[in-house]
Amino acid sequence: MTQTTQTNDPTTTIPVAPSRIPAGLEARRISAWFGDHQVLEDVDLVMAPGAVTALIGPSGCGKSTFLRILNRMHELVPGASLAGEVLLEGQDIYDPALRPIESRRRIGMVFQKANPFPTMSIYDNVLAGLSLTGKKPRRPNAETDGLVEQSLRSAGLWEEVKTRLASPGASLSGGQQQRLCIARALAVNPDVLLMDEPCSALDPTSTRRVEETIRQIAGEVTVVIVTHNMQQAHRVSDHCAFFLAAEGRPGHIVEQGPTEDIFERPQDQRTNDYVNGRFG
Repeated sequence: MTQTTQTNDPTTTIPVAPSRIPAGLEARRISAWFGDHQVLEDVDLVMAPGAVTALIGPSGCGKSTFLRILNRMHELVPGASLAGEVLLEGQDIYDPALRPIESRRRIGMVFQKANPFPTMSIYDNVLAGLSLTGKKPRRPNAETDGLVEQSLRSAGLWEEVKTRLASPGASLSGGQQQRLCIARALAVNPDVLLMDEPCSALDPTSTRRVEETIRQIAGEVTVVIVTHNMQQAHRVSDHCAFFLAAEGRPGHIVEQGPTEDIFERPQDQRTNDYVNGRFG
């Protein structure tokens, strides 16, 4: 159960960091379509609690679609449909009895392009996600101060911004904005954090800092990341799944396993070719 801290407003509680290992996520026989076009076929994947799972593979193989399915964003696309189950602590997040907003609170998302609210302060950007859960207090207080600091520390950003929390989120560099988005996602205390190519638009220094953040939060949050950077997948992940769409077959997993096995001892020649940059 999520722990909470009572604020000065007796009707509002603020979530605090969990003292347990976060929940794992499991996809069972996931298939997906856009209209009549099938983009995923029978994807089975266990994303272990507190670990980093990297989804790798060439463009167009369904990795980002699969990621969006994991927090019920796929269903927002007109004409999109899917089959299969996504289990969080054994419960299918697509169960009609479960509200989508609750799934998206427990399974957060960081997008390829940083999207802080540009006119909102750094402080308020961190707390913005609480509004969607109905838990944002009417005014800052000691508890929100603590939550902002905790979230920014977890995202590796606190020391860089602690003296300018009232500045607009847009005043930060691109890499800092991406870490601000990570802090915003962490503030609602998710079990799972999905990241869709979070470093693709960043310079090497910012990329390194985001990767450090991913490793820092691993163990506290279950992370699933889509990346085309094989060095990054090797550095940050514990488990890899290689997706492919070829020979008339929709996107599917060719091979999955511990990251070291995928990169050093792949069982499929196509996996070996891809991770070594020889994929035609």
